[in-house]
Amino acid sequence: QQLSLQERLRLREEKKKQAALLKALETPEEKRARRLAKKEAKERKKREKMGWGEEYMGYTNTNNPFGDNNLMGTFIWSKALEKKGISHLDEKDLKERNKRILEDNRLELQKVKQLRLEREREKAMREQELEMLQREKEAEHFKTWEEQEDNFHLQQAKLRSKIRIRDGRAKPIDLLAKYISAEGDDLAVEMHEPYTFLKGLTISDMEDLVEDIQVYIELEQGKNGDFWRDMTIITEDEIAKIRKLEASRKGGAGEHRGGVNASVSSDVQSVFKGKTYNQLHALYQGIESKIQARGPNLDIGYWESLLQQLKVYMARARLRERHQDLLRQKLYKLKQEQGVESEPLFPIIKGEPASPSDSPLLSLTCRQGPEESPEAQPGPSSEAAAEQDTEAKGEAEGEAVLVEEELIQQSLDDYDAGKYSPRLLSPNELPFNAHVLEPEEDTHRLLLLRQQLQVTGDTSESSDDMFFRRAKEGMGADEAQFSVETPLTGKAYLWADKYRPRKPRFFNRVHTGFEWNKYNQTHYDSDNPPPKTVQGYKFNIFYPDLIDKRSMPEYFLEACQDNKDFAILRFHAGPPYEDIAFKIVNREWEYSHRHGFRCQFANGIFQLWFHFKRYRYRR
Repeated sequence: QQLSLQERLRLREEKKKQAALLKALETPEEKRARRLAKKEAKERKKREKMGWGEEYMGYTNTNNPFGDNNLMGTFIWSKALEKKGISHLDEKDLKERNKRILEDNRLELQKVKQLRLEREREKAMREQELEMLQREKEAEHFKTWEEQEDNFHLQQAKLRSKIRIRDGRAKPIDLLAKYISAEGDDLAVEMHEPYTFLKGLTISDMEDLVEDIQVYIELEQGKNGDFWRDMTIITEDEIAKIRKLEASRKGGAGEHRGGVNASVSSDVQSVFKGKTYNQLHALYQGIESKIQARGPNLDIGYWESLLQQLKVYMARARLRERHQDLLRQKLYKLKQEQGVESEPLFPIIKGEPASPSDSPLLSLTCRQGPEESPEAQPGPSSEAAAEQDTEAKGEAEGEAVLVEEELIQQSLDDYDAGKYSPRLLSPNELPFNAHVLEPEEDTHRLLLLRQQLQVTGDTSESSDDMFFRRAKEGMGADEAQFSVETPLTGKAYLWADKYRPRKPRFFNRVHTGFEWNKYNQTHYDSDNPPPKTVQGYKFNIFYPDLIDKRSMPEYFLEACQDNKDFAILRFHAGPPYEDIAFKIVNREWEYSHRHGFRCQFANGIFQLWFHFKRYRYRR
């Protein structure tokens, strides 16, 4: 590159020398022609810069079709200068003024360009913010959709569990899901602890149970997490026990179980058994502090295996205490519903002060082995264990927890004492729609049910359940149950002395929806919908014991006296059923079967389904 640069400098110097030599040797005519050519080239370049075309390039002051002798000169608008009051300025001042104007225009254009760039930048930032907001909205919508999907899968899992339980092929996870879902039900009571469902299961069943528990943990998203974790710990411990038992049967060597000698394993289990969760937790902290202290001659494997076993006992104790609290709450609610004065379910038993020699940690240390003793392991770990034992004893002096056998025995004693008997109600305390049965009728009905059971062996569905199931068929999301009955006064029946009048049972539905008229289309949208309006009703009245089954029940539409916007729909069937009435919206019905109208009486169910007419504006 340096050589090429030197070469160019040399060529430039040679050109300058040749030009200087030509200037020195040229004649005056050649010099004048050279200068005129240079001036024309300069003028041509100036015209090109001003935007002149090729046809105007050859024009001069003397040679042009316009007859303008100042064509090549600068145009001066004299009248405009006079109007502005600057006609007295000479050409030089005018040029300076024009330069200043051009500079001001350039600066203004630069400012305008800067403002345009700022506007574009702000627009880009706004678009980016809108995009981020849209992304956040979509992420929130996706999160909601994901939660709904998880909830759907959870409901499907619970539904599959119910179906398997109903069909008699329940899996362990089905029983556990039923147990945990029964906690919110006031009437469902499970008498046994949940870990009793593991009895009699094989290793493959328990492994499937652990996988199913993980699925429920993911679907419930932290709900009932302690329950599922405890069940996982217990199940994995049962799997380990069965595998070790099978290995001992095959190999014949089962001396140690996870670092604990088989001779002291039963003694260790007796120390853990019968203690509350707080006591076991205090013992767990004492063993952890002992391991962290790492005293001399400390068998780390022994104490770590004790921690593993202690976790299982803590899980069992936590599930047992939770189960007993649940039973206590259910029993308290039952006593409140039946009007029984609730007494303390779990009496407070004061324990005798324990001696220092009764410390569970000390007993575990003594059972560790003949080569180790408590005196051989001094240090801060023993002091921490003593403090933990003191706290555990203080907590053990609180409220005692009854075991399952004592709880069942106390429930049986309460039943024998008559505390579970229902309270006698007077006729005034009954609701107006209560279904009252005579003792003879109830006995006759019970005999029929027993005969049905002897013949079919199936008690899964009664007649009332069948009626309600058939009435609920096809119930959509835009339908709701409608059970507000209008009382009828002053109604006497001639057959009242022969048959006992009774109210028929019913399952009614009201159909609601949005009415997208012009006003609602203008003021509402799908995200902000208008208020729902009643669009129809579906009445299902049950007459299973109708005397004259050949006569079809009738309905009557009567005006409502207190409000003209409503009407009274009364149903009449005959003995032994009284008339029943409902208050509905007073609008014109759609009697076409294409629009869902139905009026029929079959299998003891009278169905009256109808929708209201829709009026559309037409020009």
